[in-house]
Amino acid sequence: MYIAAFHWLPAQYDEQFHQLNARIDAVARANPGFIGSESWQNDDGTRRCASYYWRDLDSLQAFATDPAHLEAKREYARWYAGYQIVISEVVRSYGDGRMPHLAAATAG
Repeated sequence: MYIAAFHWLPAQYDEQFHQLNARIDAVARANPGFIGSESWQNDDGTRRCASYYWRDLDSLQAFATDPAHLEAKREYARWYAGYQIVISEVVRSYGDGRMPHLAAATAG
């Protein structure tokens, strides 16, 4: 399993951002290697993170090279004051099994 963690400093969002963000989310969810996602922000909302979970690196690469995602990469400075992406390979994951998307991805 791989995790792509997108950390960003938000700036001004406009209608194009929201439309493109919805398209990118749909692209991720349509990818057969997509496991799930989660997001958080710090208390004052000045730093945010969205983590996307993938079965394999090919699925993550397909997401990263989708035209909607490439458009967002070109336009990022309009909506973000800064960003950092961390790609991680999970070597172990365990728990009590009550987190459905992660439990199914790491079973076995």
